[in-house]
Amino acid sequence: MVRLTKAQRQWRPGQVKKPSSIKVMFSSTVLTLEAFVAFFATLAIFGLNFNSPLIYKIIIWVLGLALIGAFLAAPAFLRKPWGYTFGWALQGLLILAGVALPSLIFIGLCFTATYWYAVRTGERLDRENKEREREQLEWEKQQKNL
Repeated sequence: MVRLTKAQRQWRPGQVKKPSSIKVMFSSTVLTLEAFVAFFATLAIFGLNFNSPLIYKIIIWVLGLALIGAFLAAPAFLRKPWGYTFGWALQGLLILAGVALPSLIFIGLCFTATYWYAVRTGERLDRENKEREREQLEWEKQQKNL
């Protein structure tokens, strides 16, 4: 027995697929990459504090895993109105983690610039795609009238 997804069951011949957002795709990629950065930063901070009391180690792992989870969950929220604000807050948290690992400040600033570029370029490309789609529809209407 073949199981179809909801989208597959609702599909009809001639149905046009809704275009996906480039802004969401670019931003999701940056946020997912930052989850890897947060993971390796957690490992580095843990290694630097290996001889510290157990409570410090637990705090490092809890905060690190929470940050990793937030970075992995953030792409799911990018379609919500507050999703990009959440992404910006995560950028600030990554830079703030530089208190424990100073080199993370530079890495956080670089990823913040990358996130800004992803959001800005994604918005521009989405606008251009909508304009191109509108022009294509106008052209198709003109061709029908000929």
